[in-house]
Amino acid sequence: MPKERSVSRGDQRWAHFRFSVVGPLLAAPPEQGELQGELKRLGQKHWRHPITGDWAVFGASTIERWYYQALRSPKDPVGVLSRKIREDEGTHPSLSLPLRDAIQSQFQQHRDWSYRLHSDNLTVRVEQNQRLGSMPSYESVRRYMKAHGMLKRRRLGGKRRTAGAEAAEKRFEDLEIRSYESAYANALWHLDFHHGSVPVLTSPGEWVYPLLLGVLDDHSRLCCHAQWYLSETAEKLIHGLSQAFMKRGMPRALMTDNGSAMTAHETTQGLMRLGIVHERTLPYSPYQNGKQESFWGPVEGRLLAMLDGVKDLTLAKLNEATQAWVELDHNRTVQSEIDCAPLERFINVKDVGRRCPESEVLRQAFTEELSRTQRKSDGTISVEGVRFELPSRYRHFEKVTVRYAIWDLSYVYLTDGRSGQVLTRLYPQDKQKNADGHRRTKAPLVETSNMIVESSSGEMAPLLSKLIAEYAATGLPPAYLPKDEINPKKEKNDE
Repeated sequence: MPKERSVSRGDQRWAHFRFSVVGPLLAAPPEQGELQGELKRLGQKHWRHPITGDWAVFGASTIERWYYQALRSPKDPVGVLSRKIREDEGTHPSLSLPLRDAIQSQFQQHRDWSYRLHSDNLTVRVEQNQRLGSMPSYESVRRYMKAHGMLKRRRLGGKRRTAGAEAAEKRFEDLEIRSYESAYANALWHLDFHHGSVPVLTSPGEWVYPLLLGVLDDHSRLCCHAQWYLSETAEKLIHGLSQAFMKRGMPRALMTDNGSAMTAHETTQGLMRLGIVHERTLPYSPYQNGKQESFWGPVEGRLLAMLDGVKDLTLAKLNEATQAWVELDHNRTVQSEIDCAPLERFINVKDVGRRCPESEVLRQAFTEELSRTQRKSDGTISVEGVRFELPSRYRHFEKVTVRYAIWDLSYVYLTDGRSGQVLTRLYPQDKQKNADGHRRTKAPLVETSNMIVESSSGEMAPLLSKLIAEYAATGLPPAYLPKDEINPKKEKNDE
């Protein structure tokens, strides 16, 4: 059975052209003895070449061969007129077997080389080793490498070939990459920072390139929130993400990369307390967050392009323009991938998100929880070098659990280490206020309002009375020699 192969566009053009030449002869067969005259007449005509478009003449014998090929194949008269496939097609006869092995070995060692660099190095190897045979052309080497899947790969780890970068590169080559999409709105969000290409003027009089925090819904491609900052920190991330929660609701999962702001304790612990699954991309694998990466295209191509050349562009003005562009342009523009506007899809699809809690709940959630030892002398603990006073009702705690964000020590919370419930808010120690001498009465550690408090009767303690009775019951004499003591003052007076 002949080997099947897909017909190229060039083969189709030749087949269609040849059939257009002999097709009239098949539709209206000439009378007996008139075929050769028709073929000579067609051989004298000028035809447009199917590939180049130039005028060309084809001999009567060539047209006769086309005619009989189509006549003998009534099931597929067009396909039989396509160009003949070379018998050695795909075999690469110009490359010897040792040379093919050398190409394979060189590619395994240097996957990031260009085809030209591979060819140039093979030329030197062929000159040094005659067993490899003759050196083929660069085009032959390139065709062979492409046909056998030896495609140039970008080094995912950048310039440094760390163990993580090599593992990511191997995973990229060994595993398939498939596009994905969550089935519902607010099922999965994407978050990342982007370095902008337009500088802003800061109050100290410096031009700074800001970073854009973007939050996208996976299913609808809706931009939940976008805001420019001057640095990429956990504080900025939580500030922008909290606004996205207030605008669109709480998602079920959030995908980020492995940046320091995304892996900060305040971020990871906050998402866990809010019941949001934190999914992080694998190291050196930004393609896993492809929807977020594609969002930067319209940001640069539309938003920043319209701001290019604007004088005295400040961060506030940039954010004002960004909010207007996101809500009125990006979220309302039909995207070819989903065949509708992101806002339309977000509204009309099933929403699995949750209502956003109050801002104070979000503030308490995005904090780091640590254990501290209470100083018994003044009832304080140390947080990031600052002393905080504990209410007196917690003075019996040796170890306490506190929750705070490192960038805002004005909000430090005392929590129950077992349940995580916030007990009270702590405030920094004010030594000047404490110097006035006024002190509050300590709150009782145990409630005594419903308890019966017995007054002291002057009797011996029950345990000691029991021990004396048991010792007397043994019948043993006292284990000491008694001695009468005389009052020294009375003895002196008697003298």
